[in-house]
Amino acid sequence: MSSHHIVKEKQEPALIIANGESCSEELLGQLLEWSPFVVVLDKAIHRVLELGIKVDLWMGDFDEAFDFDSIQAQQQPLEIMNTPDQENTDLEKAIDLLIQRGFPAANIVWATGRRADHAITNMTNIVRYKEQIKLVMFDDYSKIFPLTGKFEKWYVAGTPISLIPIGTVDGISTSGLKYNLDNGTLILGYRSGNSNEASRDGFVTVEASNGDLLIMECWD
Repeated sequence: MSSHHIVKEKQEPALIIANGESCSEELLGQLLEWSPFVVVLDKAIHRVLELGIKVDLWMGDFDEAFDFDSIQAQQQPLEIMNTPDQENTDLEKAIDLLIQRGFPAANIVWATGRRADHAITNMTNIVRYKEQIKLVMFDDYSKIFPLTGKFEKWYVAGTPISLIPIGTVDGISTSGLKYNLDNGTLILGYRSGNSNEASRDGFVTVEASNGDLLIMECWD
């Protein structure tokens, strides 16, 4: 897979490659094409090396034996960062680092699938960063991102769109969906906005007065 360094650093989203289920090479290639900085988390380095991807930073708690010299030789130059803190996940550590280094946005891949506990933690944790960095999580079936302010985007009729509350979200108002909300409330585990869709070709809008909401564009 070709190198990603074709755009200026920090003008386009960084890319975080986590250690969940791999996505298609087509999707990964599209994300790499526009990513000036690639971060790989822990054991995912093995699969990344097999794909021939150029990495800028490899980070994790490294709780298994790695041949660091060999990996660094294949990826020169490569920054390696040991992050043994167990209070945060590897994904959280990567996001925190990108914020510290001034990146305005990051795409995340390989963060779903495999272990359900890791997948749900990765998806729900991104809402805490919504005021600090623009995050979008991708897999072969979904594009996931937190609501920030008023969301507005043009969709083709029938596009599946789910609104997933993290806890309780109040004052939700939407337009352009098959099932719209007017100052509604969604509660995780009790009332969710799963499997809605764009009612027609045109703009969908979503806003909420309080709480953290994930927007998911989904496809089969």
